[in-house]
Amino acid sequence: MLKNLVIKNYALLESLEMEPSSALNIITGETGAGKSIMLGAIGLLLGNRADKKSLYNEESKCVIEGTFTVNKYQLESIFDREELDYDPVCILRREITPSGKSRAFINDTPVRLETMKGVGRFMVDIHSQHDSLLLANHEYQLEIIDAYADNENRLKIYQQSYYKHRRAQGEYDQLRKQAADMKREADYHNFLLDELHKAKLQEGEQDRLEEELQMMENAGNIREQLNLLNTLLANDTHSIDDMMVQAKQAISKISGYSQKYESLYQRLESCLIELRDINNEAESAALEVDFDMEKVKTVRERVNLIYQLQQKHQVDSVGALLEIQADLERKLERVMNLDHDIEHLKSVKDAAYHEMMVHAQSLSVSRQKVFQSFSETISKLLKNLGIPDASIKIERKNIEPYSNGIDEVNVLFSANKGIAPQDIKAVASGGEFSRLMFCIKYVLADKISLPTIIFDEIDTGVSGEIAIKMVNMMKEMAQNHQVIVISHLPQVAAKGDAHYFVYKDNSSNKAVSKIKRLTSDERIEEIAKMIGGSNPSSIAFENAKELLA
Repeated sequence: MLKNLVIKNYALLESLEMEPSSALNIITGETGAGKSIMLGAIGLLLGNRADKKSLYNEESKCVIEGTFTVNKYQLESIFDREELDYDPVCILRREITPSGKSRAFINDTPVRLETMKGVGRFMVDIHSQHDSLLLANHEYQLEIIDAYADNENRLKIYQQSYYKHRRAQGEYDQLRKQAADMKREADYHNFLLDELHKAKLQEGEQDRLEEELQMMENAGNIREQLNLLNTLLANDTHSIDDMMVQAKQAISKISGYSQKYESLYQRLESCLIELRDINNEAESAALEVDFDMEKVKTVRERVNLIYQLQQKHQVDSVGALLEIQADLERKLERVMNLDHDIEHLKSVKDAAYHEMMVHAQSLSVSRQKVFQSFSETISKLLKNLGIPDASIKIERKNIEPYSNGIDEVNVLFSANKGIAPQDIKAVASGGEFSRLMFCIKYVLADKISLPTIIFDEIDTGVSGEIAIKMVNMMKEMAQNHQVIVISHLPQVAAKGDAHYFVYKDNSSNKAVSKIKRLTSDERIEEIAKMIGGSNPSSIAFENAKELLA
């Protein structure tokens, strides 16, 4: 429940702090004094969007902070789901900077607004006139029925199976689309693969063929240069070999005189051996040089084929072509296996659908079981609140499975004898709307673990004895929940365990809203004013005392 609320620099609130009672809290005040502003501030703690225009002083930061005790409400799983550390005392805080930037914190941990919404909706339930209008919405009506039927776990199980089926359906549809696309491409892929298979490509052959072709196309020049090399190295006259022999003989004559000369002799001996080896290798290479026009043509055609394939597939190596070949083989193998894969995904999808429908039927049956009980309970409460001929009926029809099941419900209402229940929005007046919504909140209060329930003028359109009955029901709710009521009725105000008064202070240059907790004497005066106006009579004071008594 809300233990402490601090609002700074928000709308007409310069600074406000209140510590509500754990039971029934009443907030009263003149129209425009700022009661709805407090609700707006609390709404920010529940994840509503912020606006820098709401700053009281546009040059200062707005801070709204609520301290809640949640140890009695089993909210640990909610914190786990949002990946937050659980603490029995939870602090929600929103900050709005003058630039309009908004920040949210839970126990001083920065969080996204979605996270704050996810946690905040388990802390506070705010009922406003908008909620009464929301009652005409079929989705909202279904949420009410689920809450009344304690369907939280059933709905969660169904939703898990629903999203499981959606994923399976998505995978099945995607594979079928892929199969159609792949089968359209299969003929072309077969053509490409057949072309590569016929080429019988081998890793590394391109370099070898290019070298071989280069040698055959330049065979004449190669042979000529090799023969020249042989002539220079080993000609009968004036060959390098003869000159090297003479040089070796010359140095041999003095090699015995010095190690230095001996070293020169050995080096010349090595050079001569190397030259003769080069000569022999050149002779052999010259004999190997071959010029075969047919072979040249064959090699050239092979190299050109490789070039054409590389250009076609936009790659620059035989290795890359072989990778493309392997990829095409995999794609075609995949096409051949598609029917089997599609059939498998279809069986998975069908099984998921069957599982989803089992849970959908279970959820639907649970809902339908409470239709009569819900209708009778609400009708009885409405009769107690001054609508003696109230009747409620729930219509249901089967719809295609969606995130909340296979049911569409319509809560029908009639306030008049002999008139069949009809759509709420068509037949309910403002006061009837408010009382109907209040009865629903009253019934659901103990079915939903909500620490704090806030009613904003839920008593609109009622007065006298009906107002007393309504506030007595609020007192009952306040035994297990903290209840905060914004009211304009003296009968309601008199029943509060704590009474707060919101007023507008115009003593400075800029109006500011303030709130104070009334003492016993101040409560008598405020309730007397609610009865008799700004200058209440002694009778109004006596009535106020009687109501408080």
